[in-house]
Amino acid sequence: MCLIVFAWRPGHSQPLVVAANRDEFHARPSLPLGCWEDAPWIVGGRDLQAGGTWMGITTSGRFAALTNIRAPGQPTGLRSRGELPEHFLRADLQPADYLAEMAERRGDYAGFNLLVGDHQALWHFNSQSGLATVLEAGVYGLSNAGLDTPWPKLKKARAALVGELDKPNPERLLALLADPQPAAEHELPQTGVPLAWERRLSSIFIISPEYGTRASTALIRHADGALDILERSFGPDGPSGEVRYHHPPRD
Repeated sequence: MCLIVFAWRPGHSQPLVVAANRDEFHARPSLPLGCWEDAPWIVGGRDLQAGGTWMGITTSGRFAALTNIRAPGQPTGLRSRGELPEHFLRADLQPADYLAEMAERRGDYAGFNLLVGDHQALWHFNSQSGLATVLEAGVYGLSNAGLDTPWPKLKKARAALVGELDKPNPERLLALLADPQPAAEHELPQTGVPLAWERRLSSIFIISPEYGTRASTALIRHADGALDILERSFGPDGPSGEVRYHHPPRD
């Protein structure tokens, strides 16, 4: 994932509302959202090059999502970051315990942000600082820097999410993710990539022949255990598929 805006509202009838874009090279193979054949309780996309996932949730409500930290010149990493959400979704550790264990080996990976949570808590971990933080109720955003770093696209998407929270709807969440307008040049962050790339990466929805938004995902987890997810996939020529997933409430 390269942009995630989310509302964490413990005690609300819809405690977790997520709108997220996965940006990646079009040549990198992946599977769209679905239940995994080898772990049918996990719902998410899968990376077919290195394995793992960028975002997923289990039918019991465990949630994990990842963004890369943009830092040109950083070590490549010995292992794929996509295994970090996957390992949490497959495990039965509490979020805090998982992050404490994972923090000891964060040097095996290039820079990342990781969200992990369950019905009781949602945590954020930043590999550069090494800090794990339990999140209070609120609306947050993650791109390719720290939590709530005020990049233009993050501020715009987070504000749009706030406007949808009275009655969140998957189609409307996807609509806010479809904004292709780049930031004004004077607002561009300086992350060490060439100016043309900085401009290209500054929009909520990224379009280019070789790299762009590959999937837009809207996820709503209800307090009764129900899940509603809508994902649209994209290729260099435009939309390439749509998946809807619903998991019923707990008995």
